[in-house]
Amino acid sequence: MDIQQFEDKGLAHYSYAIYSEKVNEIILIDPSRDVTPYLDYAISLNAKISGVIETHPHADFVSSHLELHQTTGAKIYCSQLVGAAYPHTSFDEGDKIILGDITLKALNTPGHSPDSISIVLAYAGEDRVVFTGDTLFIGDCGRPDLRESAGNVTVGREALARMMYHSLREKLMVLDDDVLVYPAHGAGTLCGKSLSEEDSSTIAAEKVSNWSLDELTEAEFVKELLSMQPFIPKYFPYDVDINRTGAAVLAASLSKVPVISGAPVFDAGTMIIDTRPEAIFKQGHLPGAVNLQEGGKFETWLGSIVAPGEPFYLLAGEEVVLQSVIRKTAKIGYESFIKGAAVYAGGSEQIDAIPLADFRAHPENYTIVDVRMATEAAEYKIFDSAISIPLDELRERTNEIPVNRPVVVHCAGGYRSAAGSSIIAAALGDQVKTYDLGNAVKQFEP
Repeated sequence: MDIQQFEDKGLAHYSYAIYSEKVNEIILIDPSRDVTPYLDYAISLNAKISGVIETHPHADFVSSHLELHQTTGAKIYCSQLVGAAYPHTSFDEGDKIILGDITLKALNTPGHSPDSISIVLAYAGEDRVVFTGDTLFIGDCGRPDLRESAGNVTVGREALARMMYHSLREKLMVLDDDVLVYPAHGAGTLCGKSLSEEDSSTIAAEKVSNWSLDELTEAEFVKELLSMQPFIPKYFPYDVDINRTGAAVLAASLSKVPVISGAPVFDAGTMIIDTRPEAIFKQGHLPGAVNLQEGGKFETWLGSIVAPGEPFYLLAGEEVVLQSVIRKTAKIGYESFIKGAAVYAGGSEQIDAIPLADFRAHPENYTIVDVRMATEAAEYKIFDSAISIPLDELRERTNEIPVNRPVVVHCAGGYRSAAGSSIIAAALGDQVKTYDLGNAVKQFEP
């Protein structure tokens, strides 16, 4: 038996391959959009991918379960509560999959979503591993507020939080202490709020270190789980619906992205996402362009700033980066919204460097805009006078920013403030000067 963990760092996502030497077959759990790593793994073993299990319809990434079914013949397993529109076999409490000398057992573990399942792997008659999806994370549990308006079954956050309380205690904590815990996400995901950097654990270790398994009343648990959750990106409900239907084959979908060669021409009023480094962007960019740099959490912020269905242009400074950001766009199912992708340099608009000495001496002469998440701003203020407008809400709320003083935009390290300052500069134009504090924000931390 072999268990292979695959990591997508950009989305803090873990997927898994379970291999049985006895039958030379593989079953995948929660695969990401690109099937290549899984096919390469199967080829390395000369094995067949015979099944794919979805622990729930994911909100933060597009899964490749349907493509794997179409290209390898693998059966897709999911809870009947998903209401899946793709060919599938129901996999709910009491159901088992036999993979040689491995038995995979379904547990219905609602809480993150009403249709969430966990999968217990038994080998040689003993429970060895539990794949917990977005139910139990390392150090945390899944947030319960993503399925109030998406999916086949919609449930309010308080009801889901109560379900989570019981799923954790009645389905997972009762497993043997030495059972390994493999979740679908790690630190950096927006599917929870305080995940560990570790990529696996045990039931015993989680009982000691995971707040959600503490001795809490149901009311105490619900109150804590609902407090201080991160924002919900615009694309999350959209991805739930894609995953319930099944995404198009990646290569075919990418081939439809219009790549512009030569001197590009852009339609006025269409969003422009410029992924070049912020220093280059500030020296010259197109009017209205948003500086969302390649790297960081590009996929998450793209799906937080741009709404599903909104067309946009995608720019990069070189071909290899352009291809990278196109593929990252596809990870959240946004590739069909790309009106044109192009390698681009220059531009008539500029954002001047902040007069740092004057700002340090006279911060009262500036309007400071904090584009961190609301929970970050509430927990840790850097400037007492700052206006808090989270980056995911900024395009809709620039009218709240006064124009009687120069505007300084900050986040925690510079990635989000680069995007935020470009949004504000485009919206306010010549009314006021806009500056990006960037990485210099660290000089002002208490």
